[in-house]
Amino acid sequence: VQLVESGGGLVQPGGSLRLSCAASGFTFSRSPMYWYRQAPGKERELVATISSGGVSTNYADSVKGRFTISRDNAKNTVFLQMNSLKPEDTAVYYCCAKAIDYGFSVYWGQGTQVTVSS
Repeated sequence: VQLVESGGGLVQPGGSLRLSCAASGFTFSRSPMYWYRQAPGKERELVATISSGGVSTNYADSVKGRFTISRDNAKNTVFLQMNSLKPEDTAVYYCCAKAIDYGFSVYWGQGTQVTVSS
């Protein structure tokens, strides 16, 4: 299983970023996907979830209305569109899969840094 995140960077408050996570090594279209983040000195927290078919999504209260998770099962990719970014969104963002092929075992990407600062 391989998960490769991209799209992080430095953005000003109020700006937008789109994270991508390219997946391989498991049946992506049948596996739920997640985005987590971890800020310095804090525990890793769940940001957003999406069901295998993309119909069902859930968000942390702190990002509701600003972030959107989506997926393209034809391209084995999950996205996180982040709008109206705040300094408190600064963190390393991780893609996570529960791979159906392996009993829904959990796999992580390497993370991508998002920094919101003026």
